[in-house]
Amino acid sequence: QVQLVESGGGLVQPGGSLRLSCAASGFDIRFNDMAWYRQAPGRQRELVALISRIGITNYGGSVKGRFTISRDNAKNMVYLQMNALKPEDTALYYCNALTAGYRGQGTQVTVSS
Repeated sequence: QVQLVESGGGLVQPGGSLRLSCAASGFDIRFNDMAWYRQAPGRQRELVALISRIGITNYGGSVKGRFTISRDNAKNMVYLQMNALKPEDTALYYCNALTAGYRGQGTQVTVSS
């Protein structure tokens, strides 16, 4: 059974940090470009970060310099380190296996004082 399970979300104050994890099962992420997307209520889905099969990364303009995507193929995991969080980062964050077309259920991130 194919699954992408995100974890690590929560409530954090502005300026704080969170590390999101995405655990993949039922398929091998080595053969996939992987990405984090986010969607806030009333807003369009937004690409946060992407990491290719060979480790090339790309970031959305609003998170560049603050977020870092990484992958551990041996563990079948993808991560998103988020620093200097802002209230506008509040959204449901979900993990995608772009090549295979899989998507997780998401983890909520709320940035508020």
